[in-house]
Amino acid sequence: MEKRETPQQWKRIAMSFFGVIVTGFCIGAFQKANLGADPFTCFVTGIGSLFHSTYSTFYVIVTGALLVGVFFVEKHYIGIATVINLFFTGMAADFMRNILDGVFPAPAMTVRVVMMLFGIFGTCFAASVYFTADLGVSAYDAWSLITANKYKLMPFRVCRIASDSICVFVGLLCHVTIGVGTVITALFMGPVVQWFNTNVSEPFLYGRSGSSGGI
Repeated sequence: MEKRETPQQWKRIAMSFFGVIVTGFCIGAFQKANLGADPFTCFVTGIGSLFHSTYSTFYVIVTGALLVGVFFVEKHYIGIATVINLFFTGMAADFMRNILDGVFPAPAMTVRVVMMLFGIFGTCFAASVYFTADLGVSAYDAWSLITANKYKLMPFRVCRIASDSICVFVGLLCHVTIGVGTVITALFMGPVVQWFNTNVSEPFLYGRSGSSGGI
């Protein structure tokens, strides 16, 4: 029995690292594409501007506040992936941005669109991987999962669309530039993550005939 569980635990840890690092790479691609940031970035940027704060400073404040709420409501979602997300996402984003700056100092629109699409679908795939690993998620991601899984208000894909749309709306109110990448992510990230969950991440972790016991 113990021998069967150990490999799966290592698989979950590897999936958590993979999902977080790929998320960082995708953020770097979004930044370089400059066609609209993801909804949560819009939200943090907008709120931070109201207090004349830098993005990095207010990211910690907003994420910390969300994390406290998650701890009291459903701390099951806080785990090693949450810590990995906190420390490695930014580094991975900077790493990818530096590579893209060196390879594409002034990218054409076609290249920027490709970067944006990589950011959108890569983020969805990465989120699915570390959601399924069930070793913790980012504080922002946790609230869509809590609304869908604990309170059963709406399916996850609808909860994600709702939370992303709220973030975009707040960004607009705070005069944050909204691009096509922002709109596409807000409307389609939830359904695409759910598709990856069902067709890729859960079959990889549990096997095609296995049942999901994760998030």
